[in-house]
Amino acid sequence: MSKVMVSYKVKPECAEENERLVRAVYEELERRGTDGLSYATFRLQDGVSFVHVAARETDGAENPLLELEAFREFQKDIAERCVERPVASELQEVGSFRFWP
Repeated sequence: MSKVMVSYKVKPECAEENERLVRAVYEELERRGTDGLSYATFRLQDGVSFVHVAARETDGAENPLLELEAFREFQKDIAERCVERPVASELQEVGSFRFWP
């Protein structure tokens, strides 16, 4: 299983738009019923920091998020919305309890 975390910080005036774009990704995921993907997004207490955590059942497989129109729309202007650009980190699990399906 491949696990990745992406974190970034948006400009305060872009936080609501960013959240709207993220919610659109989840709406499309629900409609399409993408299998083999666990995905969660969190908006941190400061209101401008976001963390996305994704797990794919198959290592090395194409990221199913890249197939989504809503995800492409989310990514399109991410650089302009950010004060701190997205940083992706591969996660190596030490332990978890009911976190992944």
